[in-house]
Amino acid sequence: MSTSTTEREEGLQFQPRFDASGLVTCVATDASSGDVLMVAHMNEEALRRTIASGEAWYFSRSRNALWRKGETSGQTQRVVEMRLDCDQDAVWIRVEQQGAACHTGRRSCFYRKVETGEGGVTLAFVDAERLFDPKAVYHK
Repeated sequence: MSTSTTEREEGLQFQPRFDASGLVTCVATDASSGDVLMVAHMNEEALRRTIASGEAWYFSRSRNALWRKGETSGQTQRVVEMRLDCDQDAVWIRVEQQGAACHTGRRSCFYRKVETGEGGVTLAFVDAERLFDPKAVYHK
């Protein structure tokens, strides 16, 4: 079934558009503070499971596998609200984050800011406190 741009952008039918790899980008923010916690990807199954369970599910491109946020670390995300962007190819979820969102043990994956100066472009740590030790949680 073909969908017009107007129908996709102005209609009320849920019609997520997955890229050539079968993924949509998902931005997760803290439902209380609005802070960006992480950016990940969802395939059709991850999106379906997230909607059905109310817990965040993602697709790992590096592992080529579906995963539920917190299944190893215990750092879970309960979805409070889900939105799609105008052309339905990106997802935004507002979540209640238990513990850290980042696999490095930090609250957010965005713990470095870009700075410019005489030495060029560098990174500086901000809000970089670890909430857990990744070596103690992830056993490879």
